Amino acid sequence: MTRNPHLTLALAVGAVVAASSLFNAAPTAAAAVDEVKLDRAVERGLDWLAARQSTQGHWTANDGNYPTAMTALAGMAFLCEGSTTTQGKYAKNIRLAVDYLTSRSRRNGLIGDPSSDDRYTYGHGYSMMFLSQVLGEEEDVERREELIEVLTKAVRFTGEAQTDAGGWGYVSAKDGSNFDEGSTTITQVQGLRGCRNAGIPVPDKIIDKAVEYIRKCTLPDGGVQYSSQGGGGRPAITAAAIACLFNAGEYDSEYVPKLLDYCKKNLSNIQNEGFGHWHYAHYYYAQVCYREGDKVWDGYREKIFARLVSEAAGDGSWSQGYIGAVYTTAVNLTILQLEQNALPIYQR
Repeated sequence: MTRNPHLTLALAVGAVVAASSLFNAAPTAAAAVDEVKLDRAVERGLDWLAARQSTQGHWTANDGNYPTAMTALAGMAFLCEGSTTTQGKYAKNIRLAVDYLTSRSRRNGLIGDPSSDDRYTYGHGYSMMFLSQVLGEEEDVERREELIEVLTKAVRFTGEAQTDAGGWGYVSAKDGSNFDEGSTTITQVQGLRGCRNAGIPVPDKIIDKAVEYIRKCTLPDGGVQYSSQGGGGRPAITAAAIACLFNAGEYDSEYVPKLLDYCKKNLSNIQNEGFGHWHYAHYYYAQVCYREGDKVWDGYREKIFARLVSEAAGDGSWSQGYIGAVYTTAVNLTILQLEQNALPIYQR
């Protein structure tokens, strides 16, 4: 696999340089990344995912759960490789995933099935992200029109599902008594950003309310708490919040560095798993470090890549985590392929 060269950091703002210095503590010892083993791990992981796609086009978590979310995340892993719906080794897998997710689009705009998924906003947000990246490369006129219709409805549903506080819960505000939660909020904002980048109209007020929600959930030490009602700072949600803010075009020279410092303290030690949701946290933290540029990315890359490559199973999958091997494998493959620079949503 040919790997794209690192891009030069394009954020010519003094605040970015200052924020980057927060990461520059001496790195913990880590084995150097064997690039041949890295490429082999990625290829085998993608092949493992491809072989486990259902004939209907979807993947599931443990016990057949969360097919919408798992399909979107697996689809993103294939897109990161550089394949599209028409070109590349995994074109067929991507087409089947697109077919499945568009078939899950409901009249009200939700992508998913609320009757069988008690956390359907995850799948909805990830589906917006995946399908918006597909739309950017789709050349078939009929398929483009279908994707535009599905995503336009999906954006409308997300706006209607937003809580009074500006976040989102596991289900829509109406279905969840206005409950909000940080991780589901991030999936909606990233999905909305993908849609906007692909040309789908996204009302500014939805994004503005979400950004304000994240700010209100930020504690004095920079940690973003579980919800607007409390729950304590969470490293995983904080890393996701930074990625979300970058996607929303937000970079505050005082506010964002505080979040970055919190993440550095809690996530720079790759072996630390004491905070929970390790793979989820590093899925977003990797995006943050990659966006921050070579000086930050290089040190983090060596540590995270070495660990992920060493933990790949003999069949090509990663099986850690209670959600299941599909989830862990798709997330890890996305991290390992960020440098491919194949998708606008992950670019610097």
